[in-house]
Amino acid sequence: MRTTRFSRLYMRLTEAIDKTIGWANLPLPGQLATLAGIRMRMREKNLYDTGTAPSNGQPVPGPSDDRRLVARTADGSYNDLDQPAMGMAGSRFGRNVPIDLTYPEPEPAMLTPNPRTVSLELLTRREFQPATTLNVLAAAWLQFMIRDWFSHGKNQTENPWKIPLAQDDPWPEHPMTILRTDVDPTRPPGNDGFPPTFANTETHWWDGSQLYGSDKDFQKFVRSGTDGKLVIDPDGLIALHPDAPVQPSNVAGWWLGLAVLQTLFTLEHNAICDHLKATYPAWSDDDLFDHARLVTSALLAKIHTVEWTPAILGHPALQIAMRANWWGLQNERLWNLFGRFSPNEVISGIPGSPKDHFGVPYSLTEEFVAVYRMHPLIPDDWSLRAAANDASLADKAFPDLAGAHAMEVLTQYGMRDLLYSFGTINPGAIVLHNYPRHLQHFLRPDGFVQDLAATDILRTRERGVPRYNAFRRLVHRPPVTRFEDLTENRDWAEEIRRVYDNDIDRVDLVVGLYGEPRPQGFGFSDTAFRIFTVMASRRLNSDRFFTTDFTPQVYSEAGMAWLQQNSMLTVLQRHYPALLPALRGVTNAFAPWNRTAP
Repeated sequence: MRTTRFSRLYMRLTEAIDKTIGWANLPLPGQLATLAGIRMRMREKNLYDTGTAPSNGQPVPGPSDDRRLVARTADGSYNDLDQPAMGMAGSRFGRNVPIDLTYPEPEPAMLTPNPRTVSLELLTRREFQPATTLNVLAAAWLQFMIRDWFSHGKNQTENPWKIPLAQDDPWPEHPMTILRTDVDPTRPPGNDGFPPTFANTETHWWDGSQLYGSDKDFQKFVRSGTDGKLVIDPDGLIALHPDAPVQPSNVAGWWLGLAVLQTLFTLEHNAICDHLKATYPAWSDDDLFDHARLVTSALLAKIHTVEWTPAILGHPALQIAMRANWWGLQNERLWNLFGRFSPNEVISGIPGSPKDHFGVPYSLTEEFVAVYRMHPLIPDDWSLRAAANDASLADKAFPDLAGAHAMEVLTQYGMRDLLYSFGTINPGAIVLHNYPRHLQHFLRPDGFVQDLAATDILRTRERGVPRYNAFRRLVHRPPVTRFEDLTENRDWAEEIRRVYDNDIDRVDLVVGLYGEPRPQGFGFSDTAFRIFTVMASRRLNSDRFFTTDFTPQVYSEAGMAWLQQNSMLTVLQRHYPALLPALRGVTNAFAPWNRTAP
């Protein structure tokens, strides 16, 4: 990243102000100016390339062709035409902290304190704590996005972690087994002295791969072969061919929220295909598919940037900053009327600005994965209700909505009533003692029983993500010196002190993120937000389809117009107009909807 004397001075000044006063304690103009400096500092100091580790061969892109110049590939290759393997499926996660600080701790430190103890004593939901400014569609949306961004793939079955348990622990096996993260297939065997690296089985790009897959085989089965469309059942629900390489219900983590959003955006892709075909009748199936994928992927990114993020970070500065990420200070109305005023991202937003990797090849990072551990959003108990009159349809526990049950519930109750139910249920707050009970004893599709809370703790340690205080230092925040400052809840502070044997530097990242005080309106921690400041924009800055190729020549005039004119609200209303009474007056689809009258 190129810096000037002025930018270095600006970063030092805003960092000093943030550490001494705190950005959130400033007047609004000062908040925005300091947040800009924080992002600049993160871009300069918190992007690291793991590609320097020894390798026995990174993923190899296929041969180039003219289609790859103007369309997203199945595996994410050729997004960067100079480095075609950058960000493709199978390439490594990068880091947001110095690589020499990412060695995992040896045993017994790796298992200290016991992850099961952390799960039971600090994370267990005693009473549901709702996030009252959100609806549970926000929880489903987050996992829907994660399915696009990253996966470490299947875990190792050999040599699992063995977690000692208390004698009275009701867990079905003693000790508890937690499978290890699979090894990086690009690393040669043996100890080469470099910290472990891990590969992303999905593409690193914001390219809708939860809909389209990250390989040609998956894409073959989701495409209908006609007019660019994706396969959909006659009743308007998602369907995969029985011989498809991946069945959603067989993938750990599949649940009703994913099924609902997968269906909604399959319908949206197909609606875009109809719109494009009407405008460009000579286009082939591939032409229609490629352009609809570009538009759908960009619409997903737009919704996440200017709707989901401002909903969960309900702070005035973030309302402005996230919209500025997309449209710049010139704002949406002027952008749509006149296009970009300037190539500068501050003035006219990131989409359409020059591509910039900030001196480091693009990838998602292990720290990005770690701060997105937001399982408390999921309620344990669900009240399904009718959109027409708010009548009760069924009460379900989360296991009734997971795995193969997801499609059963989707088929039985239908999209309209399920979307209404999601819109009128609050998710959980992302805090301590609010982890879903059903995820602490979760039966995976492969028959493996998992305490996902204990697994979250161990995964972060296993992948060499620093513990909470070390993490704060590395993202330019002062460390916490007293347990009473780590959380505003005195009882929680004492519980953390006891679990971590009075050693505040041993507190796990997840525990610190859930416990720390947060700025006004923030649904997750300010420390986690530091990673988002750099990575949320980087996913746009590095992607040529959001920068140099974010043009009518690539997307088409009709495609760009569709993207400009639509939002999560218009998507919902287009496909399910009966939801209009519940959405009347609602300005953000992830905020609570209206209850319909009996």
